[in-house]
Amino acid sequence: MKAILTAACLLIAGTAHADGANHPVKMSKEQIAGKMFTDHKPVVSEHSDSEWGPYTTHDVETFLSADKQMDTGMYKSGPVRMVIDEAYGVDEFMYFLEGGVTLTSEDGTVTEIGAGDAVTIGRDWKGIWESKGYTKIYVIYSPEGPISE
Repeated sequence: MKAILTAACLLIAGTAHADGANHPVKMSKEQIAGKMFTDHKPVVSEHSDSEWGPYTTHDVETFLSADKQMDTGMYKSGPVRMVIDEAYGVDEFMYFLEGGVTLTSEDGTVTEIGAGDAVTIGRDWKGIWESKGYTKIYVIYSPEGPISE
């Protein structure tokens, strides 16, 4: 999970403009359909923490709050299987646009999330994250302090 958050923290597309103004950040239908990754320069990361081998992620951060405790954006990942044996660390809402994920909680409860589904994971969640690949919109909140590696 820390690798995922690292990528999310590297690109700040925020709302501050050269004139000092602060404006809402919009994701258009076209961007949500995939154009986000060509309209903006995503942070592309290679990861080796999957039990299924290396995978690539693309992250376009659309907002990072001034206190760095809230983060939003669009994220695309290749196939991944990770055992998350330390607390997830942040509260995250995800809306899946393509693909999906199987979340197996520490107690064995299995939650299947597919395209068109949304899920929220609490910061204390532990379990197994499995996916053949997905694209999602995310909102991350870190009540413990700034989002970091």
